[in-house]
Amino acid sequence: MPDLRAPLGAPAPVLLVGAAACWGVGTVLTKQVVDDVPPLTLLPIQLAASCGLLAVVAALRRDQSPPVPRPLALLGALNPGLAYALGLVGLTTITASLSVLLWAAEPVLIALLAVVLLGDRVSPLVGAVLAVAVAGVLLVVYAPGASGSSVGIALTLAAVACCALYTVLARRMLLDDSSLRVVLAQQLVALGFAVVLATLAQLVTGNGWSLAGITAGDWLWAIGSGAVYYGLAFWLYLAGLRGVPAAVAGAYLPLIPVFGVAAGALAGERLTGHQWWGAALVVLATLALAVGTTEAEDPQRTREERGARRRPMRRRAP
Repeated sequence: MPDLRAPLGAPAPVLLVGAAACWGVGTVLTKQVVDDVPPLTLLPIQLAASCGLLAVVAALRRDQSPPVPRPLALLGALNPGLAYALGLVGLTTITASLSVLLWAAEPVLIALLAVVLLGDRVSPLVGAVLAVAVAGVLLVVYAPGASGSSVGIALTLAAVACCALYTVLARRMLLDDSSLRVVLAQQLVALGFAVVLATLAQLVTGNGWSLAGITAGDWLWAIGSGAVYYGLAFWLYLAGLRGVPAAVAGAYLPLIPVFGVAAGALAGERLTGHQWWGAALVVLATLALAVGTTEAEDPQRTREERGARRRPMRRRAP
């Protein structure tokens, strides 16, 4: 079985549940400010707050880990860079509850990408679970009405795909690097990407940077949501990802809508009847996937053990 202990001193499942909680609640927090602050302006603010938090924590921990490999750091341009740029723009036209439910499709995409890119096998049972999850997502997005637009849904699903690809690539690259140093390096890259993206948007459309009219309350929401949504969530997720296979880590992501919908309900958001049925299918299917993949052995370790059993044992010389 894979080693579930993670670098922060807590079991990997605890860290991954914490990450899901941060992303679910952070989506609702972000929704409170994205309606008042343009998304391409909000993203650099949030990432700057996240980088500041992570830098302070790294200084207090006196992290002496070696430099993060460049390919691993550059993944930050994919996620949270491109992924959350798409997600924030999509969030302007859909509710936070619908957003987190769409993100429940991420473990399905992670499993599919793991098959394509890592050569993992999907059993018939897992394939059936994935089909049910996809059906649930279709129910969620069908005729959303006042809950969101088709453009917002498409942008959010594109963001989900970027994050799924990130998980598979990051799990392949993560070795013994400090998860704190990795997430700080990736988010510095993401911050640079976000600044360039906002600048280009401002030059081309005149709607990139727009700090005018941002109130003190908006700044507080932006900074707080950035610290939770990016800094704390990614740190917990990468720490947990180091201890389990990518599919196992992805299987905890269905908890995001659990936390997100609960927080959205506190903020006064409601879903339509068929969307609740779709939400139930997504969450139940992906939780089933979580149980199945958590019980599975790490494929790499399994291959090594099989190889060891095939090798004949040498007898000791008398």
